[in-house]
Amino acid sequence: MNTARSGRPALTRPDGTPLRVLVVDDDPDLAEVLSGALRYEGWQVRTAGDGASAVTAARELLPDAVVLDVMLPDTDGFAVLRTLHTVKADVCVLFLTARDAVEDRIKGITAGGDDYVTKPFSLEEVVARLRGLLRRAGMARQLDEGPRLAVGDLVMDEEAREVTRAGELVELSPTEFELLRFLMRNPRRVLSKAQILDRVWSYDFGGRAHVVELYISYLRKKVDAGREPMIHTVRGAGYVIKPVTP
Repeated sequence: MNTARSGRPALTRPDGTPLRVLVVDDDPDLAEVLSGALRYEGWQVRTAGDGASAVTAARELLPDAVVLDVMLPDTDGFAVLRTLHTVKADVCVLFLTARDAVEDRIKGITAGGDDYVTKPFSLEEVVARLRGLLRRAGMARQLDEGPRLAVGDLVMDEEAREVTRAGELVELSPTEFELLRFLMRNPRRVLSKAQILDRVWSYDFGGRAHVVELYISYLRKKVDAGREPMIHTVRGAGYVIKPVTP
């Protein structure tokens, strides 16, 4: 298995080149620590200390993800995000802020942010959340991942991000795709809710395991609808995907 210097499975862009991340924070020490942790993952990183330089850097780098402080000296992160989306519409954005107000969280997500971390935070959490965001958005892949998975008549092309069952296309959201990928990479193996949270969402949801139940139900409606079920619940243990027995 290919690993980053951090010891985690290495993530790259789908074409195998390093992921590009822009860190925007007016605290140069914090920006340097963050960028160092991301470079340790093998990623290409640039930093910016204000909104104007962030937009300039984004136009040059065309980042896959941006770690964006809400409070900047010349503007706020929400305004920067709106401009970033005109530069690269599919960029993943992780907001950083010293404020923990609910309205800030709502504003950040409403503005188009993908996730939110409140200072102080651990570097491990920021890296884990970025890895999860990039994978769910289809902007990253593990170097050891093959392009095609198959369980019975269910087939996943990881590079094309297409899923078919019995030759029929199954339309999935990014999170549904990652959940199904995890199940298909572990056929006949019972996976607990905790394992699924850690692998698909990449960080602990504070015990909110109901999010797993919700997305399993979404998958069943798309993968198993009108067919012999492949996704099964093992009461008190978790979930398993198995090919249909003839």
